[in-house]
Amino acid sequence: MTYQITVDCQSPPVLARFWAEALPSYEVQPPPDGFDSWRAYWASVGIPEEELGSDEDWVDSIVSPDGPRVWFQEVPEVKSIKNRLHFDLLVGGGRTVPIGDRRTRVRAEAERLVEFGASITREMDSPDFDHFAIAMTDPEGNEFDIV
Repeated sequence: MTYQITVDCQSPPVLARFWAEALPSYEVQPPPDGFDSWRAYWASVGIPEEELGSDEDWVDSIVSPDGPRVWFQEVPEVKSIKNRLHFDLLVGGGRTVPIGDRRTRVRAEAERLVEFGASITREMDSPDFDHFAIAMTDPEGNEFDIV
């Protein structure tokens, strides 16, 4: 059995490019062999012209040798409730790394992803608990955490 993760969204190219930056080892999936673009591929399998749009740089999925394909499926409705599933990006190094170093690593990754369209929603830091994370949203408001 194989599987992919599917994310409903309004702008697959925006989210595919963002998550290719956010997830280690992932990259935008290139078009199938023999095609210069995904648009050309979809046209070849019979997708009507009016459904293809005009974006020659259309991308809607990311791939990695280390994980499942992630497909960003275009849907008409906007996100309206909290995610029931989200990514945790584990960049801090775990509890064997001093909390100060973890804070530095997590903040650096959060700042990097803001440059690609993410937003910081809050820091989760407790002096009584050996934990630091930053809650964020991607360009369409999907929640994820950097730990």
